[in-house]
Amino acid sequence: MAVLDLLRSTEHVADQPLRILCDSQYVINCITKWMPGWKRKGWRKADGKPVLNVDLLKDIDAAIVGRSYTFEWVKGHAGHPLNEAADERARAVATAYQARTPVPAGPGFQGAPAPDEPNPVAVPAFASPAASTSPAASTRPVAAASAVRQTSTGSRGARAGLSAVDPEDAPDLFSTLLEEEFLPDSPSEADQVIALEEQLLDPEVRADAGRLAVLLDPDFEEFGTSGRAWNRDTMLAALDDDPSTAASMQVLNVQVFDGATALLTYRTTDRRGSALRSSVWRHTDGQWRLRFHQGTPEV
Repeated sequence: MAVLDLLRSTEHVADQPLRILCDSQYVINCITKWMPGWKRKGWRKADGKPVLNVDLLKDIDAAIVGRSYTFEWVKGHAGHPLNEAADERARAVATAYQARTPVPAGPGFQGAPAPDEPNPVAVPAFASPAASTSPAASTRPVAAASAVRQTSTGSRGARAGLSAVDPEDAPDLFSTLLEEEFLPDSPSEADQVIALEEQLLDPEVRADAGRLAVLLDPDFEEFGTSGRAWNRDTMLAALDDDPSTAASMQVLNVQVFDGATALLTYRTTDRRGSALRSSVWRHTDGQWRLRFHQGTPEV
């Protein structure tokens, strides 16, 4: 949605090239790599399944016709001034959305037409469908966050250090798109946990700070194979510097308790050898997040 908002808000300068800074490799790949192939296959993926969010992608496909644009990946949460500015504004919108207070509109794009509708009071992301009967009230807050973000950096803003707001208090408005893309159709709870754990072993996922921020619980803790203790922030920082190599995974056991907590034990093998691992996943706010992990090298 952020990309689409940017394209629409710059229609009045459509003859000028766009340089889009984005910290999400997923978003960049969708538009520059995967979308042309999906179109040729009738908007279906390589496995024949329908592409998710196809209406949104079709709108983007139409909006980029005749436009000159380039995407540039930037590391998120690494001090880039535009990325940090985008995260700060996006977090302010997410916080207002959660608190049901008026949503800040943000600077927008210079010269872009003003929106027709007034700025609404936001509805919490986790409210029941009956909590809002107005389409504008349910969709406008997300559009506001997207437009500000993409105009600045295209950042998802999954982890921003703000002085006024605890970064873990606000919902991640952009995790649903990713969650559905990675998981199989109608998986069991055990299969969901295994699939998400496999993602954490993928170097491409480990290099995506935004995706990791969705997967790791705010209270995440780990005792690594080296004996070092980690928390969420130190782990995100370490993986930014070195996402490590891929590892194979042999599931030993998975147990789900009350549909809200899962214990997964498994063995990994990589160039460094093998290790026995255990992970505790917690289901909160409609998705699984990794709460605790421990790895022990095999002798």
